[in-house]
Formats: sequence, structure tokens, C-alpha cells
Amino acid sequence: MDIQVNVKKDNSLKIVMQISTVIGTILLCVFLYYAINSQIFTSQEKLSEFLKMIGVWGPVLFLVIQIIQVIIPIIPGGVSCAVGVLVFGPFWGFIYNYISIVLGSILVFMISKKYGMPLIKKMFKQKTIDKYIGWLDKGTKFEKFFAIAILLPISPDDFLCYLAGITKMTIKKFVAILVICKPITILAYSMSLVFLSSFFLK
Repeated sequence: MDIQVNVKKDNSLKIVMQISTVIGTILLCVFLYYAINSQIFTSQEKLSEFLKMIGVWGPVLFLVIQIIQVIIPIIPGGVSCAVGVLVFGPFWGFIYNYISIVLGSILVFMISKKYGMPLIKKMFKQKTIDKYIGWLDKGTKFEKFFAIAILLPISPDDFLCYLAGITKMTIKKFVAILVICKPITILAYSMSLVFLSSFFLK
């Protein structure tokens, strides 16, 4: 009976996260649609007015949202990074993305250290877990794999940070990998977006 209840809870959590991901993505797309139609991304004057309207809380709100989406991945990371660059510009968008993603990833690592695999199984699909779980048996090779994966924009960074939390990797080494490798991925997202926005929003 208890096993059935736990299975139902796990499935319910996954369904809620999937629905939240869809809703979060839709809301971001709605914002992007509004921003494009309002010429926020194509007019320096409109962008300036938008940022003034948000005020100092704009960057703070964005940082909080980014940190939350790393801990509870309800919004695709690439989409939220895109919003940061489009709203705050390539430089500050990169800075805000970098700070928030690193902080969020550190929190993920610490949460995973405390709650372990049971939490990971509740948050992610078994298919995703099965795909990467074999790396846990390869000792220090996981650390090399993790560093390379962080460099690749297509890797499931949020999941891998949770997975790193249940290994023997120290917080010091985890942070070092993030600080060194993460800027490259975020910069790739930022520059790609700047190129695409300049191409499509002429």
C-alpha cells in the first residue's frame, strides 16, 4: 500500500513539473511576443523605457527566476537565458545569467547532497536517470564527464548537477567546474541569440 502511494506521489510530482514547464514556456513566449511587438528589442528608446519601468527590481526578479528554474527546471534554460540577453543586452544578460545559474546550480548540488537519489527519482524521468546513472560507477571519470557536459549547450545541466550531488565530488571541485566551464555555454547561448535577433528582427 505504501509503495503504491509513493508511486502515485512521484507520478503526480512529475505531472505537475511537466505542466509547469509548459506553462512557464508559454508565458515566456507570450512575453517575447509582446516585447517584439512593442519594439523592445529593436528600439533602443523602447528598451530604455521598458527597463526604467521595471526599475532596479528588473535584474533582481530575473536573478530569482533563473535561480528557481535551475532548482525546479520548469522553464527550459536556453529560453530563460535568451530572455536575459534580449532584455538586458549581451553584456549584462550574460552576467545575470552566469551569476544566477551558478548560484542555482550550487543550491541544487547541496540539495542533492542532502536528499539524494529519492529526490532525483521524483523530479526526473526514469529514462533520463537510466541514461546517465552508469557514470556514477566510474569514479573520477564522472568529474571529467561532468565538466565536458557543462561545456555542451545541449546537455541536461540541471539534472547533471543533481546527479553530481550524490557522488563523492566536493563542493569545491563542483564550483570550480562551474566557474570555469559554465561561462562558455552561456556565452554561446548569448552570442547565438544576438545573431538570431539581429537577423530576424531587422
